[in-house]
Amino acid sequence: MTVKPLLDRVVLKVEEAEEKTVGGLILTSSAQEKPQFATVIAVGPGGVVDGEKIEMYVKVGDKVIASKYAGTDVKIDGEELTIVRQSDILATVE
Repeated sequence: MTVKPLLDRVVLKVEEAEEKTVGGLILTSSAQEKPQFATVIAVGPGGVVDGEKIEMYVKVGDKVIASKYAGTDVKIDGEELTIVRQSDILATVE
């Protein structure tokens, strides 16, 4: 299945959460923090949102840092993805 985001939305594949602390303690899934690093899988076309023209600055394949609790988590073809607005992306990582 192909996901095509609308307007200023971006589809991200979030990196796996850390399962161990720096000290070596194993974390349960409920204790793991939501990761902020992700890879851009798909990008919407931009356009006019709330009366403002939105230009898309990220592209497929970019590594990004997104707001910790932003977006909507979805599972498509067994893959965990997050859909966020471009404004929820804080930075690109090189």
